[in-house]
Amino acid sequence: MGGGGRRRGRSLALVVGGAVLASGAGLYGLSATGSWPFRTSYCWGAWQEDSGPSFLGEEALGKSGSARRATESAPPSSARPNATCTVSVSSSVPDDDSSDPVTFDERVTLQYGPVPAPAEERRAWMAHFFDGSASPLPDGLNGLVGGDRAMLVLPEACDVGGRPSAVTIRSESWGDGHLGKKAMPFTIGKRMDVARMLLAAAETAATKAGCKPGKPLRLSSPMAVTAEKDASASSPLCRIPGVTFDLGKDSAYHQQVGTVGERLQTCSVVWRSRGVPDEPAAQFVMASEPRMVALFEGLPDGPGQGLVRATCEGRRTVFYGNIEPGLKGRGRPDDQQVFTEFTASVGKRIGCQVGENR
Repeated sequence: MGGGGRRRGRSLALVVGGAVLASGAGLYGLSATGSWPFRTSYCWGAWQEDSGPSFLGEEALGKSGSARRATESAPPSSARPNATCTVSVSSSVPDDDSSDPVTFDERVTLQYGPVPAPAEERRAWMAHFFDGSASPLPDGLNGLVGGDRAMLVLPEACDVGGRPSAVTIRSESWGDGHLGKKAMPFTIGKRMDVARMLLAAAETAATKAGCKPGKPLRLSSPMAVTAEKDASASSPLCRIPGVTFDLGKDSAYHQQVGTVGERLQTCSVVWRSRGVPDEPAAQFVMASEPRMVALFEGLPDGPGQGLVRATCEGRRTVFYGNIEPGLKGRGRPDDQQVFTEFTASVGKRIGCQVGENR
């Protein structure tokens, strides 16, 4: 699709909730009040032009035809706890194989609100934000950040209907030309830049929702980066003894060994095919931070449901496993035993007798 010219004609549009809020061909434009030359702000004032990653800065508007636009939903409130803001970077370049140009759309979606109530929706949420590529936030912040996604669990004061509220960021990118619409990788920025975006959005949204954190959300420590890049899946998955599957020959399954700590461990597997988004295939999580544990409340538990609760050195701990249809039934000797082996292996590592204490 002429992908080599993708960056030459990039433009930026910030789209939230369907209404264009601001646009401009330069870094500085009219403010939300129409005054000049204040920087345009987005997402209820959480982000500004020329702050953080390049898609908010002048670089994104450096080519002819570039424009920045913004739309957003109403801000969150105590009566309306869900809000969404989407940042889109759109562009086009000539297509050598067609009279129509190749168009590109890069977008970052920010969401605020309680985690989904239905079990399947919650599991899909977990699959994205507990991905092994994401690093845990330091300094007592309950969340994970990668170059293309981020999640922060908010304090209990922000809970809605017994479910924790979270702020999330996720990216997606598409190219559309004579070969059709194809998914493309898109990294928002360096992890620390994404983390600062996340905390700015969380503080702004929580304040508007009436549950402002007691102290500012700040990072003072570096983030640990996951030790390994993703690789072709193998058995046992993510080097966890007993997590063994029949992956078949020449499979496109990729595994990501995530953080391996005393209070959080993640492992994720996806089916990867060129031109389409990664499809989650399996996920295993151990979590013992109270706000992380709260994310699993309301899900059916038991070894057959892929969720076991335990008390480990006085800490409430959850062991979670989810196997998607592509790998379902391919655990060895069976899926439930794979999950049982996961809980036993990780439980032993952190000094926890799984199943003896709840």
